[in-house]
Amino acid sequence: MTHAHLKTIEQRLLWLSHWMIHHANHIRPKVDGIKIGGHQASSASMVSILTALYFHTLRPEDRVAVKPHASPVFHAIQYLMGNQTREKMENFRGFGGVQSYPSRTKDVDDVDFSTGSVGLGVAITSFASLVQDYIAAKGWGRDLPLGRMVALVGDAELDEGNVYEALQEGWKNDLRNCWWIIDYNRQSLDGIVREGLFGRIEKIFDAFGWDVVRIKYGALQRAAFAEAGGSVLRDWIDRCPNQDYAALTFMGGAVWRKRLMEDLGDQGPVSALIERRSDAELAALMENLGGNCVQTMAEAFDAITHDRPTCFLAYTIKGWGTPIAGHKDNHGGLMNPTQFAAWQAHMGVPQGEEWDPMATVADPAALRGFLAAVPFFARGHRRFHDDRIAVPHLALEGDRVMSTQAAFGKILDDLSKGDTALAARIVTTSPDVTGTTNLGPWVNRRKLFARQPQADAFIEHRIPSTAKWEFTPEGQHIELGIAEMNLFLLLGAAGLSHSLFGKRLFPIGTVYDPFVHRGLDALNYACYQDARFIIVGTPSGATLAPEGGAHQSIGTPLTGLSQDGLAAFEPAFADELAVILEWAFDYLQRDGDGDPDERTWLRDETGGSVYLRLTTNPIEQPGKRQDDAFRQGAIDGAYWLRKPGPNCDAVIAYQGAVAPEAIAAAGIIGEHRRDVGVLAVTSADRLNAGWTAAQRARARGNPAARSHIETLFAGLPRDCTIVTAIDGHPATLAWLGAVGGHRTVPHGVEHFGQTGTIGELYRHYGLDRHALAQSVLAHSPGGRSALASLVVSGP
Repeated sequence: MTHAHLKTIEQRLLWLSHWMIHHANHIRPKVDGIKIGGHQASSASMVSILTALYFHTLRPEDRVAVKPHASPVFHAIQYLMGNQTREKMENFRGFGGVQSYPSRTKDVDDVDFSTGSVGLGVAITSFASLVQDYIAAKGWGRDLPLGRMVALVGDAELDEGNVYEALQEGWKNDLRNCWWIIDYNRQSLDGIVREGLFGRIEKIFDAFGWDVVRIKYGALQRAAFAEAGGSVLRDWIDRCPNQDYAALTFMGGAVWRKRLMEDLGDQGPVSALIERRSDAELAALMENLGGNCVQTMAEAFDAITHDRPTCFLAYTIKGWGTPIAGHKDNHGGLMNPTQFAAWQAHMGVPQGEEWDPMATVADPAALRGFLAAVPFFARGHRRFHDDRIAVPHLALEGDRVMSTQAAFGKILDDLSKGDTALAARIVTTSPDVTGTTNLGPWVNRRKLFARQPQADAFIEHRIPSTAKWEFTPEGQHIELGIAEMNLFLLLGAAGLSHSLFGKRLFPIGTVYDPFVHRGLDALNYACYQDARFIIVGTPSGATLAPEGGAHQSIGTPLTGLSQDGLAAFEPAFADELAVILEWAFDYLQRDGDGDPDERTWLRDETGGSVYLRLTTNPIEQPGKRQDDAFRQGAIDGAYWLRKPGPNCDAVIAYQGAVAPEAIAAAGIIGEHRRDVGVLAVTSADRLNAGWTAAQRARARGNPAARSHIETLFAGLPRDCTIVTAIDGHPATLAWLGAVGGHRTVPHGVEHFGQTGTIGELYRHYGLDRHALAQSVLAHSPGGRSALASLVVSGP
């Protein structure tokens, strides 16, 4: 009876997913005159797999990343279960409707992992499994029921390189409880998958310790193979090229018959096997591949009783069960109205009952009873929460001269010495740059994570080393290889731990700042999921002078400025960093509404992730500062290091490592003009976000709305000049002049650098104190004469 219910559900999902797409493209009024799309064929190939998985195999503790192009089937599943509304289904791919691809943050149904950037939804499941093991190994996480982390994978997604990077990392970390189910329809957007490709891919999975399960034949085919002549038919199927199989599927039963008889000739039993079937029955037999047979998929899933990582290779027909099945153009193609009308009649769905979940169901009460008992849905919505964890005051007693990278390491080391709940929930990770990003002291105290203890040969043999790297289940650092995509995927998975597993983590990842961009797709993906983590980009900029242009990051401040869900900071001083980190640990835990704080117009109560851009250049620290204006300003994005007077004609606004040059430039100018302001910018990102939000509020009728930067600039005279400086792209701060209509002269880095000293590169880029002073004097009233004397005296 179970298989009969599964078959009924499969057909209901096939209809609902395709009707939703058809309705959006051909029935709902068009506004823009462009195709809406929706991937009918890619949904059809997955419908049997998804039916068997969700309605037979999964348990509530399991988590699933659905193939992006199977989104309509996922939403149909949720609609059938009462977890999605008809209104949103009718508005598929419309504003406020169900999303094009499953989204944790924008869909109302129970999405475990957002997908859309192909390959990333696949790989994150392996890191989620690692995070699950990490939590289960801790005293506060041993009550965690272990689930399977499942990815539903389009075969073309295996072209993505990050998939193979994740395979390697999984092998290194003893991956378990992870399933990847591949929709092997052998078609991609532009054509047919190359013959024999998966034979090579299968060897890769095998090399990294995965079990590979081929699911090629459905129940109809296996029954036919048991008939006289069946082995001949099976051999023909195995030899048939992908392109031919797809084309024959599209052309149907009569063409299948002609081709089979031509190739196999009059061979007695196999000919009789073919002749015993009508054209429709023959087509159904030849299209009954394993992945399109719900019974076969359920049996394949049931057969796995171990926790080893498993790859299911499910052979499917793209567009299975529809008039566009097998056509090489069907990836983005849709059934036209004529085709769909004929298909609706074939599916037996009456006019006017298209949205009825139980249309065509012979015994709705029996099916509803079956659905009510499906284990996966038995516990309802599976979004968990964890209590907020108190953040201790982060006091930093540092050296008089210190870099922000060193300060970061010292803050973590201080936390590692204590027994706070916060320290217990911190998990750090880094792509092979743990020591050089100052995580070493933390790791030495808190150790590295492994499910089984591993000895350090250097410790055993008493060989001196600063890295006492002991692997243990209690460890709080996860060692990664050099792939930055894996770093951000792990941060994304760990940053969802409170929601996925009900146990809050504070993930902190460190990476060389220029290589933030190597993992940018995965960073964006993690933020889109609303994962919560801290990413530390260090060392950064031309200040990393001897490393040359490849390591001197230019555009990362603009990434911090533009990336949604990520509050970006670039502190110059250690005490700023301590204040920001204390705030950040709390910010990671917030999940309030989107109402802005009318002091800054930032939506801080929603929470988010944090990006810290740090440097290795030690600079003189300003001394102990306790005033609220400094502490609050460091969090809000800026504060006056030197407050301007009423007659100020110049402001030097800097962010990050160039602070000493900006301060010294103000001193130089002070010999000629007394009223010069120095603005310490800790976050151009937050300043800009508050400013644009306040402008929108004023446009909507709130004339009193003022952002933090507008408040800071409120007393500046109209003819004041702003000179900005950053060891990064100058556009990061160039917008400051637009706040109050002030002339702005931006300084920064726009081109790849070369090796040299910091002083040489600062002079090369015009970031040194004399270049900044010259800009101020050249553009301020009455500054020409002073500029002349400065140029004559030189640096």
